[in-house]
Amino acid sequence: MYNINRRKFLGYFGCGCCSMFLPSCSTVPITDRKQLTIYPEYRINAQAAKAYENFRSKTKLITTGTQLKEIRQIGKKMELAVSAFFKKEGKDDPTKDFGWDYILVDNDKVVNAWCMPGGKIAVYTGLLKVTKNINALSIVMGHEIAHAVARHSVERMSHAMTINFGTQIADIFLGGAINRTRNTVGQNTGLDIFQLGIMNPFGRKQETEADYLGLIFSSLSGYDIRESVRLWERMSEKNKGKEPPVFLSTHPSSKKRIDNLKNWINEVVIKYPPIKT
Repeated sequence: MYNINRRKFLGYFGCGCCSMFLPSCSTVPITDRKQLTIYPEYRINAQAAKAYENFRSKTKLITTGTQLKEIRQIGKKMELAVSAFFKKEGKDDPTKDFGWDYILVDNDKVVNAWCMPGGKIAVYTGLLKVTKNINALSIVMGHEIAHAVARHSVERMSHAMTINFGTQIADIFLGGAINRTRNTVGQNTGLDIFQLGIMNPFGRKQETEADYLGLIFSSLSGYDIRESVRLWERMSEKNKGKEPPVFLSTHPSSKKRIDNLKNWINEVVIKYPPIKT
């Protein structure tokens, strides 16, 4: 039987993976960052739609009132602005197959919002106590919509598939060393080395990209993006003493986020002014 040492195998394996997955690379709209997208977007959108309907049926929602009206108005303005922007640029609209929907979750204890793949958006009443105005709310909604536009869920799923596949194959040739190390570290620290070493840095990259794209979407929709800095100052004050260390978080620290926003605002205002829809 032909023998190959482990280092050579890993080198050949890495090259093979790159060759195998290269045709499935795409680029994030606007930022042009290369991303892996081997998991079908239509499939993850269908899964998200089902999960969203399940969530709606079991969650206490606010179905009338000024707050819900503002959320829907901001969402509609962004829907139209994003589509108009890509049409103006002569590029494919990444939201063309989205089934947009907006809900307001009646939960003052949760300061959060999210957008599932395919444009299913939830805002929690706890968040509105921090946003305080439509400009700040547009920043958060733009950020969440950016995750869907940039296909971050598809990218994360694709990376998870390749990581699982790669480590399983490599571990065979390493005599189980990867899993032994992972289990030992996990038992001693309660932490998963793959989450720390692979998934979290990748998550921070996505979050920063969503901050940037969200700022653009808010500006295109005609909102005052200078409010983004004040929003995160309020968020930082609310989370004082509660934020995890940056290396353990999938989000940038509030300070890093504020610094980024300050650096981006002038560029975004000039390059992405409100667009006619």
